[in-house]
Amino acid sequence: MDLNVFGEPLVAFCSDPLTGFYRDGYCRTNEQDAGQHTVCAVMTTEFLFFSVSRGNDLVSPRPEMMFPGLKSGDKWCLNVLRWKEAYDHEVAPPVILTACAEEALDYVDISMLIEHAYDGE
Repeated sequence: MDLNVFGEPLVAFCSDPLTGFYRDGYCRTNEQDAGQHTVCAVMTTEFLFFSVSRGNDLVSPRPEMMFPGLKSGDKWCLNVLRWKEAYDHEVAPPVILTACAEEALDYVDISMLIEHAYDGE
C-alpha cells in the first residue's frame, strides 16, 4: 500500500488532467521514476513560469506524450526536487498533503510541505 506524508493511505487527487508516474492520479513512485514525482501540487502561474525558465515546459501541450499542457489551478504530480527548487526561489505551488507520497520526505521536510498546504481540499 502506498502511503502519504502522514503515513496514511495515499489519495488520488491529481486526475484532471491525469498525472502521476503511472498516469493513474496517484503521486506515487518506484525505482524507475528518476524524477520522483511524489508531490501533488496545484499549479500557479508563478510556478509554471519558473518551471519554463528552468527548461521544464509544463505549459505547452505535447500530444505525442499525451500531455495536455498545464494552467493555473491544475493539479499535477511534480518532481519533488523541482518543487524544492521552486520552494528555495519562493515560488513553490501549494500541495495537497494527503496526495503527496511519503517518499517525498526523503528530499524535503514535512514542515516545508505543510507551509504550502493547499486549503481548498
